[in-house]
Amino acid sequence: MEALPDENAGSPLWMVSQAPALNELVLALQTARGTLEAGNGGRLVFSRLKLSQARAEFSAMIRRGERDLHALAGLLSQRLLGTFGLRSSAIGEIERTHERFTITVDVTEEEVARSTDLDLGTRILARLAIADERGWRRAALVSNVVEYEPTGPNPFNVYRLLTRIKAEEEIWNKVVDELFDLDRIVLRDKQLQHLSRYVKDVFGIKVVVGADDDAYRVQAHLQELEFPAEQLDRRGLPRAEAFGRLQFVEHKDYLQRPSRKQSGWTALKSVVHWGGKTFEIQVQPLSNFLHERERLTRESHASFKSTRERVRDEVAQRLPLFAFYRALLKWLFLDPSSEAPQQEGVDVVLVD
Repeated sequence: MEALPDENAGSPLWMVSQAPALNELVLALQTARGTLEAGNGGRLVFSRLKLSQARAEFSAMIRRGERDLHALAGLLSQRLLGTFGLRSSAIGEIERTHERFTITVDVTEEEVARSTDLDLGTRILARLAIADERGWRRAALVSNVVEYEPTGPNPFNVYRLLTRIKAEEEIWNKVVDELFDLDRIVLRDKQLQHLSRYVKDVFGIKVVVGADDDAYRVQAHLQELEFPAEQLDRRGLPRAEAFGRLQFVEHKDYLQRPSRKQSGWTALKSVVHWGGKTFEIQVQPLSNFLHERERLTRESHASFKSTRERVRDEVAQRLPLFAFYRALLKWLFLDPSSEAPQQEGVDVVLVD
């Protein structure tokens, strides 16, 4: 059985036609999955050249998504904050001790446009050397956000806007998540449902306000908001309806006590279409935001990335093919010179 694209297979929603090598890889793996789940063995053939192209396309896709995210965040900041400045806040974890800390530096919109949020956080930590009684230590990046902060009061009582990007995962994890619809698996499994927030893949913006009443005022404003042509022009955006307003496709109220999540997290949460892309927008009171930030900074709190890994590990125990695909994609993209992962009845071949 050759792993070839199936023209009738549906490409995952996060794929785009401008990424042909990535699409071809995913479609091939979708086709192979159906055969393997039916209990039939086969031969999986992969090209080194096309794998290299798929990696490049994935990186470009993430960069485009972040660029559009910050374009929208800039537009919203102009309307909600008036004048504002930008800061990059990185949460780091010291090796061995696992102590966590936050470091914040001022950045410009130009710097944000040139770099991914992950790159910004990594560069911040690269400047640091941390000493203790045993010598110098390095720090790993736990999380990084870009914060849009007002330079003065604003009528909506907004304290800041933040971008949140859950696209830092390695490509093999992303592909396998989509192939097996990990989000659906987690929501269906009662033991995993409480972890569902860690597996969704949405570029997000968080609007931090003073109190619940402010959150509802901001939410109402966002639903009626229109970006004038001049504002789009200044950011080099098209004068098109898709860029002129937010199209709300989902809204959930987690501020009211009966609907609050068991974790204590509260916010108004919406999914919107803008500029042909999908984004999540949260409007969250300041007290809950500070509690959430403090939990992320504490040493005892597991980061989003490590928690997602735990979700995947638990799913892999239930679905052996999911585990095999994770090992297969990691091998293909990290170290194809090593021995290929084993699966009964499957022959994996890498060609030039």
